[in-house]
Amino acid sequence: MTATESPRAPVPATAETPAPRARGEHRYDIDLVRVLASVGVIVCHAAGEMMKAVDRTPAEGGPVYWTALAGDALSRCAVPLFFAIAGWVVLSGAPPRDGGQIRKRLARIVVPMAVWTVAYLAWDWIRDANSDPTRDLAWDALFGSVRPAFHLWYLYAYVPVILLLSVAVLVRAGKRPWGAGAALLALALAPTLLGDLARLLDVRLPPFAWQFGVYQIVYAVAGAVLLSLPGSAVAGRGRRLVWLAGGLCAWGAVAVYEHRVHFPSPYASLVVALLAGTLLMALNRIRVPERFRPLLGRLAGASFGAYLVHLMFLEAVAPRLVSADAGWPAAVAGLAGLTLATVVLSFAAALLWTRLRLGRWLG
Repeated sequence: MTATESPRAPVPATAETPAPRARGEHRYDIDLVRVLASVGVIVCHAAGEMMKAVDRTPAEGGPVYWTALAGDALSRCAVPLFFAIAGWVVLSGAPPRDGGQIRKRLARIVVPMAVWTVAYLAWDWIRDANSDPTRDLAWDALFGSVRPAFHLWYLYAYVPVILLLSVAVLVRAGKRPWGAGAALLALALAPTLLGDLARLLDVRLPPFAWQFGVYQIVYAVAGAVLLSLPGSAVAGRGRRLVWLAGGLCAWGAVAVYEHRVHFPSPYASLVVALLAGTLLMALNRIRVPERFRPLLGRLAGASFGAYLVHLMFLEAVAPRLVSADAGWPAAVAGLAGLTLATVVLSFAAALLWTRLRLGRWLG
């Protein structure tokens, strides 16, 4: 989903056809946030591989533990930033015009999600890494399982969030999105209905996880508010430096939280919210030089595909770069190398299949 959609020629308003909402210029700053959030997810998972190597304790390898902790703490804001961008797109940047547009947007998410779920099931089957029979894992995935592609949990929440906000926008505009509303109602009732059916029929049904949390809605709405602020409210080098300083403090707070309280930090924690908010404000309305805009636009367009495929590359590269016995230089180089290799491979693959016009299927 791009930061804005292609502008259309204005249509004269009539009693039956309200005047369409004017579309603004392309927001390259939001493209930048999207690309950085995608890289942040890769950093987070690369740090997770290092944490697994030391069993999440500094006693098993201090340099690796602390390097991974710093990397994970910095990247904890990636998922909140994705929800913030989603909220801005639906509520402000490019609100849906009708139910058909909602279906198209959700199809651009659900279809690649289904394709990559199958791909990850096959990938783990080939490597004999599935903990359960592949058929059972595939059945569970229909209900919201995150095995073996654990990073897809985000999409099981993202789809209902987009659906809810889109329905609200259309109702506010005086329209009646019956199909989207029915789908939203079905998602709301499904957990109880499926649980009741499982008990009545005495069958096993996996938990239904196509659900969102309150914090995800809050991040989406807050993102729409912050990203819609006028340039006069956020412009200025001094202000951005203040926000960046706040981000550095929040980064440290997340690291302390993860070391002393819980690793990984919940996305709904105060310190993660502060980190996401300060970085979003630091980048909000930032001017991207024109010579970088074409490349940034392509990378932003490929970011969803890179997110979907990156775990495959990460798991293939990690055993070659991650070692619990690494010293400080090797630990830092390991995290940087694993992140860089995964970013390059993931974005290159996504750009390639986009060029081959496979984005509809692969993201």
